[in-house]
Amino acid sequence: MRVNPLATLRRLVGTARLPEEQAPKPIPVLRPLRLVSAAPATCPRLNLAGKVALVTGAGGELGRVIARTFALCGADVIVHYFQREERAEGLAERIRDLGVRSCARQADVSSLESVTALREAAALELGPVDIVVSNAVAWHSKIPMLDIPIEEFEAVHRTCVLQAVTLAKVFAPGMIERRWGRFIGISSEVAMQALPNTGPYTAGKRGMDGVLRVLARELGAHQITVNQVAPGWVVSEKDRTDRTERCEAYENALPLRRRGSDQDVANAVAFLASELAAFITGAYLPVCGGNIMPGI
Repeated sequence: MRVNPLATLRRLVGTARLPEEQAPKPIPVLRPLRLVSAAPATCPRLNLAGKVALVTGAGGELGRVIARTFALCGADVIVHYFQREERAEGLAERIRDLGVRSCARQADVSSLESVTALREAAALELGPVDIVVSNAVAWHSKIPMLDIPIEEFEAVHRTCVLQAVTLAKVFAPGMIERRWGRFIGISSEVAMQALPNTGPYTAGKRGMDGVLRVLARELGAHQITVNQVAPGWVVSEKDRTDRTERCEAYENALPLRRRGSDQDVANAVAFLASELAAFITGAYLPVCGGNIMPGI
């Protein structure tokens, strides 16, 4: 009689009983994952319509381009100034010509009382602030650190570190209520390079960096993002007027082999202010043609 090995194996396996602890466990039923948010049907655009943005130091070379770019994206803009009222009022008028609302307001950005007064005055005209760009900074002598008067260190510290703290104290509570807000600090490639003759500026921007990184962690649960943009030596309106756009030594040291523009920086700021950057916080974004590359 011939034996079929395959049939015998099937019979043995079919009748065998495994111990209970070795018995195969039932396969769990996999349910579809619950997504936190569905993918948008269309790509969101850089649209800031309905938002109110404050740009400190808006009358400066970079600040005016940031303010104008916000307006072109649809935001209403508060043009902050400390001393140059006429320049700020002129910028606010040009921004209104773009079809959005704008007002110029004076404040000492290191003073809680002064910034609170700015908030109250601007709110009557434009409403609550959604986007805050800390761009203002005090001037300092470009000389060795040991020769710089201590008063210059204090001035830069106030307009970098205390400005970041004061703006957060004044504007973050309203953002928390609305569960939406943006803080964007303007840093510099110099802060990472720590170049000679930049002592107060490097120290001030490094201090601001610490404040903003802590705020990013503390305010994130309220859907408020806190980021920084670090410009390189970009071409400004003054460069265009003075015909000093080119500097071959600097350009040749950059991976992109060219200087960027103030508009490149303003574009990065507008991006971080928009819904396109809603999941970005705590970032330090260099806009310097690759001159600095933060490590990971």
